[in-house]
Amino acid sequence: MVLIGAVLWGVSGTAAQLLFQRFNFNSGWLVTVRMSIAGLLLLLSVSIKSGPAYTIAIWKNKRDAMKLILFAIIGLLGVQYSYFAAIQYGNAATGTILQYMGPIFITVYVALRRRQLPSLVQLASVFLALFGAFLLVTDGDLHSFAISPLAVFWGLISAVTVAFYSLYPNGLLQKYGAATISGWGMLIGGIGMGFIHPPWHFTGHNTFSSWMLTGFVVLFGTLIAFYIYIASLKYISASEASVLACGEPLSATLIAVSCLHVHIGFFALLGGLCILITVTLMAWKGSTE
Repeated sequence: MVLIGAVLWGVSGTAAQLLFQRFNFNSGWLVTVRMSIAGLLLLLSVSIKSGPAYTIAIWKNKRDAMKLILFAIIGLLGVQYSYFAAIQYGNAATGTILQYMGPIFITVYVALRRRQLPSLVQLASVFLALFGAFLLVTDGDLHSFAISPLAVFWGLISAVTVAFYSLYPNGLLQKYGAATISGWGMLIGGIGMGFIHPPWHFTGHNTFSSWMLTGFVVLFGTLIAFYIYIASLKYISASEASVLACGEPLSATLIAVSCLHVHIGFFALLGGLCILITVTLMAWKGSTE
């Protein structure tokens, strides 16, 4: 289930790359549509399963409601927009791999908060990830960037927002459930982005293929991928799931290279592998503590 969800996320990134680079879609518009529709569908499913009262319970607690809004804007909207912007200025493979540096920022934050040095495994993981990022963005050439600096910028912002997204909502998730929090978060984020990129201000090529890709991003790359990933946590631990979720950047890279003919040099591939090894090491370290 985790692997299917991860592959759907990876394919979704590649579909978004097609929409941006071949059909001239705007990343902000796609974020608005993706988050709004997925949020509505998630909340509808929660209402059917648990009742409307359960779905709106969080709005009766002002403190939790404010935390939800902050999570929606900085966490969900931040990660969605920065991820798609990284794809728009670069490609799905590098955007996804850069996003997977999120655990590095989590490690640094936790170490600073606890005022203690990271373990040797964590320090080695941080340096390995930084080395991997260097290879990824330069392809081993010190005098040039292998990908757009804007793609690197938005990819790193995506990693930071992933860290926030992972750390901030734990209390809300335990109290109200993942589907409810994610549903409201996506809907709020979609509405927020809608003020900047209204869904009715569409730019791009209006074709059957482009709308099929959009539907795939919304339904399979967002709603279904999220549901089956959450459902998998009933059977395996979160650390095991995070290791298996490395299928996302691997699938994005394979599809980008094989289907979209994106050129990724040897050193860039080596850098991506370093980042994936980092995620695996940190997840393994977490599972043994």
